[in-house]
Amino acid sequence: MSDSGREAEPALGGKQMSGASGVSLVCCDVVGAAAVDGSILERAFAEAIATQGVVTGTAAYVRSMVQIDRTRGWPPAAVMRSLFPEDEIRAQAASHAFERSFQTAVDRFGVLPLPGVNEALAKLSAAGVKICLMASLSRPALGLLLRHLDWRQRADLVLSADDVDRGFPWPDLVLTAVLRLGIGDVREVAMITSTEGGALAARRAGSRVVVGVLSDTDDASRLRRAGATHLLADAGELPDLVAAQAGLLADPADGLFRQVRTVCVRGRL
Repeated sequence: MSDSGREAEPALGGKQMSGASGVSLVCCDVVGAAAVDGSILERAFAEAIATQGVVTGTAAYVRSMVQIDRTRGWPPAAVMRSLFPEDEIRAQAASHAFERSFQTAVDRFGVLPLPGVNEALAKLSAAGVKICLMASLSRPALGLLLRHLDWRQRADLVLSADDVDRGFPWPDLVLTAVLRLGIGDVREVAMITSTEGGALAARRAGSRVVVGVLSDTDDASRLRRAGATHLLADAGELPDLVAAQAGLLADPADGLFRQVRTVCVRGRL
């Protein structure tokens, strides 16, 4: 069976984790939960580096786009510093250009949640699970996405790259969510993401449930290498996965869970 068909299948070791106390927090990477990855982000990065003379048809452009792909999920400012490591002024200028291009692209093309994400967030929230929406984007960029998605009311907490010292792939966003929401054990956190940066951040923070949402054909292997413990082709299956981690069953009468505590969710762009 193909990777895309192995929903909720454990990605590490082929076995479900045992002895887990259940999920108290789900962190949703917004960039991974919204269907804009391949178009809006790539367009914004390409336009941003073009302001620094890196244009299509050149070897520098090819090298830059390869690096951008390798750093999926990182804060755009950190990506630009990796592209222009010897020139902070160019990196900052490209970062500012990215912000402008990103806003223009989102306003022009819009952004939609992945199928099943809205329903999953609603079920988790109704079950008493806390939701943290996060992304390694700036506060204005993340706010723009949330306005288009109409998601602010779905979250107990929203965190951007501006709220921490380091964005993905470092664990700062996840650990900040744990502290601000009063989660007693980081092992009770579940992360949902479509990028290696998000998966690696969750593992570095100590999360035992890292759910990779599949989009492209090569996502499965990349997410596994970054530490994803489960892969989902359908984000709508997240509530069932969360319930399974707590050793609970969904109530067939109302589709909600019993005794589930908190979940922090991370998305996809």
